[in-house]
Amino acid sequence: MTSHPILKPPHIAPQTMRLEEPGTDLREELPEALALNGMGSFLWDLDSDKFLLDAGAMSVFDFAPGEYDDRTDTLSQHMVPEEVEGLKELVADAIAHRDNYGAYFRVICKDGSIRWTHTQGHIQRDVTGRPLRIVGIVRDASPELEHLTQQATLEKDRERQTDVVQATTSVLSQALTIQDVVDALTSADLLDSIGAVSIALYLVENDRLRIVGSCGMAPELIEGTSVTRLDTPLPPNHVVCTETPLFINREETEKRFPMLVPYCKSKDCTAAAVLPLIAQAQTIGAIAIVYEGRSEFSPEERNLLLALGATTAQSFQRAVLYDEEHAMAVGLQQAMLPANIPDVAGASIAVRYRPARNGHQIGGDWYDVVPLPTGRVGLVVGDVQGHDVHASAVMGQLRIALRAYAAEGHPPSTVMARASAFLHDLDTDRFATCIYADFDPVTGRTQFVRAGHHGPLVRHADGRCSRPYVHGGLPLGLPQYSSNTPYPPTSLQIGPEETLLLCTDGLVEFHGMDIDEGVHQIESILCGGPNDKDELAEHIVATIESRQGQEDDVALLLVGLTGARHPEERRHWSCLVTNTDPKAPAQARQMLRSTLTHWGLGTMCDAAVTAANELIANAVMHTEGDAMLTARLLRLNGDCSQEQLKIEVQDSSSTLPHRRTPTETSAGSRGLLIVEQLSQEWGAEPLGAGKRIWFKLPIAA
Repeated sequence: MTSHPILKPPHIAPQTMRLEEPGTDLREELPEALALNGMGSFLWDLDSDKFLLDAGAMSVFDFAPGEYDDRTDTLSQHMVPEEVEGLKELVADAIAHRDNYGAYFRVICKDGSIRWTHTQGHIQRDVTGRPLRIVGIVRDASPELEHLTQQATLEKDRERQTDVVQATTSVLSQALTIQDVVDALTSADLLDSIGAVSIALYLVENDRLRIVGSCGMAPELIEGTSVTRLDTPLPPNHVVCTETPLFINREETEKRFPMLVPYCKSKDCTAAAVLPLIAQAQTIGAIAIVYEGRSEFSPEERNLLLALGATTAQSFQRAVLYDEEHAMAVGLQQAMLPANIPDVAGASIAVRYRPARNGHQIGGDWYDVVPLPTGRVGLVVGDVQGHDVHASAVMGQLRIALRAYAAEGHPPSTVMARASAFLHDLDTDRFATCIYADFDPVTGRTQFVRAGHHGPLVRHADGRCSRPYVHGGLPLGLPQYSSNTPYPPTSLQIGPEETLLLCTDGLVEFHGMDIDEGVHQIESILCGGPNDKDELAEHIVATIESRQGQEDDVALLLVGLTGARHPEERRHWSCLVTNTDPKAPAQARQMLRSTLTHWGLGTMCDAAVTAANELIANAVMHTEGDAMLTARLLRLNGDCSQEQLKIEVQDSSSTLPHRRTPTETSAGSRGLLIVEQLSQEWGAEPLGAGKRIWFKLPIAA
């Protein structure tokens, strides 16, 4: 049905129905009753085309007495022209196919106003079926349609209010932090949906009311009222103290709150709704919504705004609790991580840790950088199973244990095996994954061991990324059933312009995404990132959070060579030889040979390793403790062209060795003799607890 102009009820001359004496036939008063209710009857003789109207029908068509001449043409002149033909077609169709019809049409009154009218007719026929005449009624339909229009308008308003509440509830249900709630409520979409021009959000903090977000408010107002006492005479403070919503127009605002007069004059705001945010019987803040072009609020609008305020209060309370729990979780996790990362000459290292956005749920992800006695550095990234306080506590213990094993100078395989045994012996059912790298900051030579963890990624100088293969073992804390090395090492050379990335699975595993797709995504981010390691680390975590969100904890470590060399670099190396590990002497010999080769002393490796082996064997056989093997480069009189290699073995026994001359049948006593023959000089010196035996070899210019 098309929209219509202002409706006007039919004009009916005031009449008073006669109250007849008892016994009078009341049926005679029925035509007058119809007229009083805006109705009338008609008779249309089809043969003569006479269209007769009674008094009530003439009033509906706005005819004065004696004005109507019973002609259909005259009747058509009082109807909207474009509706006449449609009504004729409707009547013709009814004559041809049925006996009744009904229709709405519009009547043009004498004053030019439009009146909606409804007609209903019945076709009378003769015995042959030929139509003779039509009898029916017409009535003023304006009140009926006005009511329907009002109901439709109200229904649209209700639908709009329902849509606003549902949309706001949907957005706020996904908000976790206070900032998430602020962003949702200060969006332009929300302002448009409720017809407002500005909004401000307030939270109570230590007897103060602080603005936590706004949109459309005057900057000077936000600046002047950013933090106020609760008793300050301002609308938000008033509703917080009284716990009563405030619907106020501009005049009332200026009268009751004079502090706002300067701000009101600079804006065209005419009304505001200021609502307290009450959650669990506690007022936690307020919300102020400002409008233009209105001075009051209908009951429906007030109900809508009150519902919005209640939803906002619940969301803010949930967000405040989330932020507090999240801060506590992050603080606990950060306390378990290294307080700082040591500076490593020749290398640039950057680390990042990001907790998952799961309230108090914290994980066991960690990183560590361990200076090694060899002059190298140990790089660690790991993840303890689970997301709770227990996982974080286990992580802290495991990190410290692994750091201690690495600092003692054990080879990577031994460090990982001992860490696994340590976790297995803890009173916990958790396991952990880990990757450990023994990194040389001068040459870039790196030895990896991996325990159920993702392998490393390398960004090369040409911008491409690769995933080098690293032998793996079982996660830490699981029983080792193989007699072979449980964590076999893998060597890799890192070039001067290359970047090594170690990370936990939170950076590559996402809900609904294949892990290979996640790794490809990280490779793309790594290749397109900046060269500075710290900037690159921030770029990686920020990009992942913007794309997938923070579904899980993330720990990452980036390292690359800088080319800078310390003047005393590579002049000291140490390795712990454990008494209880039968493979320890062989591993120590291997590491010593590798170190001397890196120092450019490959031609003297055989002599040095052979002599050192004799001292190691002596310490292992004749003492009950561990031994420390150390290699040093010594300058003679500060001259770089004259250097000596000094190798020491320190043990816990205070008994000094004596050189013996073996007989032909002696099974031993040749160790020091071999050392004497291979070295330039040797010696032994007591310590506070134990002794140190050493020998020196000259280095050719």
